[in-house]
Amino acid sequence: MTSFSELGSPSPGSTAWRALLALAVVFVLLATTGWTAVRSQRGATDPLSVSVSAWRHASLGGRALPDPHGSPRTLTRWFSSLTKAQTDRLVRRYPLVVGNLNGAPVALRYRANRAALHQAHAIERERMHDSRLTPLGRSDAGRRMHRYEDLLGHGRQILSFDPSGAGRAAEVFGDLAHANRVSVVVPGVDTNILTFQKSGRPYTATVGMARALYQNERTDAPDTKTAVIAWADYTSPAGIGMDAATGKLAAQGAVRLRALVNALPALSRVSLMCHSYGSVVCGVAARDLPPKVTDIAVAGSPGMRADRASDLGTGARVWAMRDAGDWIQDIPHLEVGGLGHGADPLSSGFGARVLAADGAKGHAGYFEPGTTSLDNFARVGVGAVQSVSCGDGDDCTAGLR
Repeated sequence: MTSFSELGSPSPGSTAWRALLALAVVFVLLATTGWTAVRSQRGATDPLSVSVSAWRHASLGGRALPDPHGSPRTLTRWFSSLTKAQTDRLVRRYPLVVGNLNGAPVALRYRANRAALHQAHAIERERMHDSRLTPLGRSDAGRRMHRYEDLLGHGRQILSFDPSGAGRAAEVFGDLAHANRVSVVVPGVDTNILTFQKSGRPYTATVGMARALYQNERTDAPDTKTAVIAWADYTSPAGIGMDAATGKLAAQGAVRLRALVNALPALSRVSLMCHSYGSVVCGVAARDLPPKVTDIAVAGSPGMRADRASDLGTGARVWAMRDAGDWIQDIPHLEVGGLGHGADPLSSGFGARVLAADGAKGHAGYFEPGTTSLDNFARVGVGAVQSVSCGDGDDCTAGLR
């Protein structure tokens, strides 16, 4: 990739300088037309940090509690040594910690996150009537309270939940503990607790994407034990501004994505379904993903912070798709001094397997039921890669067995 140090002192007429100016103009225009929003910042006193601090100073049965950021294998062994009474005690006292521990039993995480959601719901209900808040603040509290009510709905399996800042969450469709095939939907910008799901245009939000994918996978492979994770458990850029143009948040998200994947069932095969800025997260994470990740499929990608698929450093198959009407194709696909995300994954030089995206209709329609794009995601997810529909002129199934 190209950096400022490599450019030296570019002349105004040089290709690199024109590219840099193009990037600057694109993102300044987007920022000044109202696409950029203010994002809440996490602080040392956010609920999860407070709970983690208490956990670190606590003990159980005379033993210190394990490092909450320890390896999933270590945490799995530790939880298997506990009695039901002990796990119940942990859920009551530290629901936010237990609900976010990679390595804790999945069913226990679901239960802990229900407890954490009940607590967060009660807090927001009080804030709705807090006269110290502005009307906008009380309105926001009401919106969050109703979102928590939704997440507490019957049968919902919340794998992670953090009410801090704009909020993060992940939800599971299917039996994750026994799945042979796991698909992880990694969304793009403006993903937070309030946009995690949408009643209008549901398939443009993480929950709707994952639910549609799970239903398609069950139709395509009814005898395969599948699970799909709606993974909005990273801090995404708020709007298409400077955060969306750099890899800082993607790098932070990649750490969390790797931690999730490392905690998934050891014998499962994992596919990452990455949309928009989510493909940047997947690209940064790729090098350090375990072999259980067999496929990385990106849609509407601004780039994966690599010049070629081989530069990602993964043994997983890399797939890419883009609708003809997707505005992302107009974003300059290059990286200059950390600005931009590198080559277009659909370009012939990148080396991804190009999938058809018929029916997607723009940047947000890749998971709409009935689209070729969703069908392709599902086939990749269940391992039926020889039956995918390739993009025009691409032999995307060549060499597959």
